[in-house]
Amino acid sequence: MSENDNLQNADGKKEVESTDTTPTQQAEIKTEAKSETEGNDVDNNNVEAEVKQDSETESTDNEPKSSTEAEEVATENTSKTDAAKDNHVDEIEASNAEDAEDESNAERHEVEEKDYHAMSMDELNAEISRLLKNHKIQTISKHVNEIKSEFNAKFSELLEEKKEEFIDDGGNEIDFYYTNDAKKQFNAHYKEYKQTINAYYKEREQNLKQNLDNRLQIIEDIKGLLSVEENMGTTYKTFKELQEKWRNAGPIPRDKYNNAWNTYHHHVERFYDFLHLNNDLRDMDFKHNYDQKLKIIERAEELAEDENTNRSFRELQVLHKLWKEELGPVGKEHREAIWERFSNATKAIHDKRQAYFADMDKAHEKNLERKEEIIAKITAIGEDKATSHSAWQKKIKEIEALRDAFFKAGKVPLKVNESTWAKFKNAVRTFNRGKNSFYKNLKKDQYDNLKKKKELIQIAEDNKDSDDFATVTPLMKKIQSDWKKIGHVPRRDSDKIWKQFKSACNHYFDKMHAERKAKDQHLYDAFDKKVKLLDGLKALELSEDPKADIKTLQDKIAEWKDIGYVPQNKRYIDGKFYKAIDDKFDKLKMDKSKLEMIKFESKLENLADPEDTRLLDNEQNFIRKRISDIKSEINQLENNLQFFSNVKSDNPLVKDVHKNIDNHKKELDTWKAKLTKVRGMYN
Repeated sequence: MSENDNLQNADGKKEVESTDTTPTQQAEIKTEAKSETEGNDVDNNNVEAEVKQDSETESTDNEPKSSTEAEEVATENTSKTDAAKDNHVDEIEASNAEDAEDESNAERHEVEEKDYHAMSMDELNAEISRLLKNHKIQTISKHVNEIKSEFNAKFSELLEEKKEEFIDDGGNEIDFYYTNDAKKQFNAHYKEYKQTINAYYKEREQNLKQNLDNRLQIIEDIKGLLSVEENMGTTYKTFKELQEKWRNAGPIPRDKYNNAWNTYHHHVERFYDFLHLNNDLRDMDFKHNYDQKLKIIERAEELAEDENTNRSFRELQVLHKLWKEELGPVGKEHREAIWERFSNATKAIHDKRQAYFADMDKAHEKNLERKEEIIAKITAIGEDKATSHSAWQKKIKEIEALRDAFFKAGKVPLKVNESTWAKFKNAVRTFNRGKNSFYKNLKKDQYDNLKKKKELIQIAEDNKDSDDFATVTPLMKKIQSDWKKIGHVPRRDSDKIWKQFKSACNHYFDKMHAERKAKDQHLYDAFDKKVKLLDGLKALELSEDPKADIKTLQDKIAEWKDIGYVPQNKRYIDGKFYKAIDDKFDKLKMDKSKLEMIKFESKLENLADPEDTRLLDNEQNFIRKRISDIKSEINQLENNLQFFSNVKSDNPLVKDVHKNIDNHKKELDTWKAKLTKVRGMYN
């Protein structure tokens, strides 16, 4: 294989493939590359034909080839045929051809590639915005189109869900329309991208055409040197100037890159062969090129050991570019050998990279298994029909968690990507249909409930101004109870009808309470007086004279009783008053038994009612039970003394029992006195 065959099969027809993608992704990127450049290359077919024609017919512009030269051409053609199998070189050169249109395009390798499939629509919006702000427009096309694909897929899923809900609610499909803020924001970002990228290609188009014309002219000028009859040193100087012009001629269309470079190298080699009259000049160049190419080979062999396959591949691209664009040919005796060595290093990197992609494919297969499991779970949940709102809410949360897990599970093999996505959408759609059907029926029930509650509202409003409290009050309480038993109504009506019902009920009960309060005003006045008396009692400071303090407290009790009754719902204040009285009595410094009787007499004053003896009856029954309990305790203690018949009376245990019996007898006397007092109240 000869050196000038290092860029094989580059006839300008092959679409450009991205070097940072798996082989399964390259087909997609080819299409994108074609769509973005379509219409931007100026008369590409004509230019390509011109370059090919120059290469094929150049022999007619010079003297006939010798037999040796013919053999070299035959060998060269054979090498080109063999090189058709060198895909490891094609991949490098395809990427370099893509960069040939714009040197900044190589920066696409520096753009971080993220898992767009796992991102939400809001996250995708944030990512495309970041790319537009932080990177050159020509370096992000692959990323933007992946983001677009993922965003559209997610929005399409949401759109289908909203459409089904719209139709289930009774809407006509032809009237359906839905968008959201995320979609509007993405459309704005993508519009900005398209406008910017189109402006970029429009500006670049003219430059590419002019640069290609310049390079083709340089090729013509080099061809012309073969027929110039002048001093060889002068011709060589002109040749070096043309080489420098070529290096600075600027980018050209990617589909013309390899063809133009191969034609250029062919004529450069022919010129060096033409230099046989001045071997010193030629050999000097050959040696320089040979030394530099050995350095490139050594670096390529080092890269073959690098574990970072993407990084080594990108640097290998640079080495191929240097080999091709910066350095000329070497002596014929070295051409085959050094190219073979460089090609082998390239193939080693290529093979390692393919192994890396194979590992990625295995990882994608694992992701596929995980996604199949998730789809199966979604399907199972969709088939299990729930019968309650809470059960469906639980299912909705489970589906949301599974959806997130599906998107975070990673990429699957490209060949099954669409089918996997379709199965996922179908599983989710089946679940949504079941959910929508349930809530559609639930809404029907809610509308029935709404009708029932409106009927109750009508009853409340019809009776809210009634004065027949005896009849209407039970009715109003019943419809309030019925309201609570009726289920949910549509959310949009819930607050409105509740306020309407509550207002009618409150109107009636406020009216009833106002009239009852007017009738029982004296009871409310009594309550106000008792509140003031209670506050005064709590603030009362006792003197050091127990008799005077007892008289003061008894006067308070008498005053309290004279105030009279309070409303039924306010009678709790009596308990607070007698609790405060007891607290004051407890602070008096006097015999506890006498104090107990005084407190009891105060209590009896409150219990006494000539027309209702129930409170006195309850108190009398309580005292009798207490007397009976104390007698039983005394009998038990006296029986216990029989166990101590042979024990001396001064024994601590015996003394303790006698003391306990005495205390119980005193307590018994107090309760008997209380019983006498209660019986006296009946007179």
